Amino acid sequence: MKLKVTLSASLFAITAALLPRVAAAEVAPLDLVAPIADYKIYVSENLEKLVADTKTFTDAVKAGELDKAKSLFGSTRMSYEAIEPIAELFSDLDGSIDSRADDHEKAEKDPEFTGFHRIEYGLFAENSTKDLAPFADKLLADVTELNKRITELTLPPEKVVGGAAALMEEVAATKISGEEDRYSHTDLWDFKANFDGSRKIFDLVRPLIEKTDGEFITKVSGNFDKVDVTLSKYKKGDGYELYDKLTDDDRAVLAAAVNTLAEDLSTLRGKLGLN
Repeated sequence: MKLKVTLSASLFAITAALLPRVAAAEVAPLDLVAPIADYKIYVSENLEKLVADTKTFTDAVKAGELDKAKSLFGSTRMSYEAIEPIAELFSDLDGSIDSRADDHEKAEKDPEFTGFHRIEYGLFAENSTKDLAPFADKLLADVTELNKRITELTLPPEKVVGGAAALMEEVAATKISGEEDRYSHTDLWDFKANFDGSRKIFDLVRPLIEKTDGEFITKVSGNFDKVDVTLSKYKKGDGYELYDKLTDDDRAVLAAAVNTLAEDLSTLRGKLGLN
């Protein structure tokens, strides 16, 4: 009930945010209110799951349950990766939750290197849970704070719609190399979450574009299907194959499909008058 009340109260703010941006577009401002509100529900659901999954993951880390913590790492991150464009609105939390060693002067040894990837380094590179409890506590505190902040946030429409492309562009530009989950090689879990988050945004706004550009919708839907089929090749049990097991040819095929999709999605904001 609280979520519904919060969303209803924010509809006026969403509408106000939309009015100056879509005046010249064929899409009426009010047409975007419902998709943005529905996306807020999607984000809220992912955040609730992120907090719950992170609690289970960090409990395993603090209990010294190395194998369990390792097995939970990839799946725990998926809820974060699915809503990453919104999470990145809070750069302080995004930095502490999801920064990589390269972002810090002393790399893995830098005290400012925290979050998922600092714990990943301990679990997979050092093969130990030793000294990870403080990082586990901070990670849980940070995702809990992220949930609180986003619950109170009116989502910027251009950021939501642009997020569909941003999720795929990040995969194409940096993640395809395997540099993000470099210690655990659970990159395909991230890719799947990025893909799901991108497709959710597209599915929410596609009825608004179908009226005027059905050809674009058909093309993008086909490209989403192509990426989905490519990812499904690497499904393994409840998760995915480790990324270092993929060949260069495998990565090239995946990169080509993701690049094509990202290019198409980069026009989405313009089609809705949100540039």
